[in-house]
Amino acid sequence: MPLLKVCLNGARAPGDHPALPLSPRELADAAWAAVDAGAQAIHMHPRGAAGHQSLAAADVGAALLAVHAACPGVPVGVSTLFSILPDVEARRAAVASWRELPDFASVNFSEPGAGELCAALADLGVAVEAGIDSAAAAEAYVRWGLAGACLRVLIEPGEPTLHGAMATIAQIEAALDYAADRTPRLLHGQDATAWPVLDLALARGYSTRIGLEDVLDLPGGALAQDNAALIAEARRRASAAGHA
Repeated sequence: MPLLKVCLNGARAPGDHPALPLSPRELADAAWAAVDAGAQAIHMHPRGAAGHQSLAAADVGAALLAVHAACPGVPVGVSTLFSILPDVEARRAAVASWRELPDFASVNFSEPGAGELCAALADLGVAVEAGIDSAAAAEAYVRWGLAGACLRVLIEPGEPTLHGAMATIAQIEAALDYAADRTPRLLHGQDATAWPVLDLALARGYSTRIGLEDVLDLPGGALAQDNAALIAEARRRASAAGHA
């Protein structure tokens, strides 16, 4: 089947869900359970001691060491979300200081300094997932000359309604197709659109992701027990869609 990635925590605040993993140990345990349920890659937002998102080398390193040890051989990626450290040069410098390295990192092309950040990651030998949430972000990705140079393109509409999300997906796909970009695509939604967009990704043969970063509930509205429960449901839906 196409790649299924677990997104463990995102920017969720402590207390948003009883099983939200924050510490390195919690991230490692949640990652192991999600992989056991069928996840093939891991995405996380490392946290500092107070539970806040962090790009600091010590915090990123501690999370990566724990998760890599718990899930040997499974690719692990981290976020570089601009709001974690909202200064272009400070963010670039923080990433350049990493010593324990992820297998990949996501870079949002709607944010300032995306191209420079990709260069810093390339210097470290870290693969880039290009986060694209609009046609304008897709055009920025192409303009930076990164079409075909990234591990994956993340098509990630942020609209709260399925109608809005579908319109944005179509615009992004059109921009990527116009640039003849053949980078593997991962499609996912957020909250109310998470499950319908996951089904769309499966129908189109795209990779996808699910986890407490994207949605807290199972289809039907029941609160998911944890990340592993969300992955298990995604696997069930993938099987129903004909993906072994």
